[in-house]
Amino acid sequence: MIQLNVNGHNVEVDVPGDMPLLWVLRDTLGMTGTKFGCGIAQCGACTVHIDGRAMRSCVLPISAVSNRNVTTIEKIGETDAGHRVQTAWLKEEVVQCGYCQSGQIMSAAALLAHVPNPTDPEIDAAMAGNICRCGTYERIRRAIKEAASA
Repeated sequence: MIQLNVNGHNVEVDVPGDMPLLWVLRDTLGMTGTKFGCGIAQCGACTVHIDGRAMRSCVLPISAVSNRNVTTIEKIGETDAGHRVQTAWLKEEVVQCGYCQSGQIMSAAALLAHVPNPTDPEIDAAMAGNICRCGTYERIRRAIKEAASA
């Protein structure tokens, strides 16, 4: 049994220690907001927060997050940075197909939680590896700046 805290709730899961966190969240805990994209930590669709840091859950073994705090897209709107990001995402009409957006929002919220007023290079660095096939990158940047100024 592996213990972790997911969105403020202590949970215990009986899964192999090498099972990726993504599949524990989706298949074991039924939390489908975190998406599978590439399976090799290159696209960012599976981004969650581990102790407040944006991390790719598709390659992160569950044993690595034992007794750590995991925050998913289902809870991020209850944090200050997450709420500001989600509000700005709507205002700037960022979403097109929407598939990558949970990962994009998680990366943006982690950035703003640590760097309240990021520069363009800081935004670029924080969002690197979050792929949007629809190409809404300019709207994403505007929304991050909007959230930073809120």
